[in-house]
Amino acid sequence: MKNRVKAEREFKEMTQDQLAQLVGVSRQTIHAIEHDRFIPSTLLALKLSKVFKRKVNDLFYLEEFDWEIPVQTNTDKKK
Repeated sequence: MKNRVKAEREFKEMTQDQLAQLVGVSRQTIHAIEHDRFIPSTLLALKLSKVFKRKVNDLFYLEEFDWEIPVQTNTDKKK
């Protein structure tokens, strides 16, 4: 999953710390989201969408491989 959080934050001329305070998380969490290292909870995604006045789908979007279904192997099956 990719996102436009950094672009929206910069457009609003906000720092990571300012955004973090508005949505109740750490600056490190915002950094991790912006660098695709953390997928936010539904609650946090909704808070971010409200701050930016954007739909959640305008901030976060799936990549093609996100739709792939993992193939289960015999070793993955529970006995």
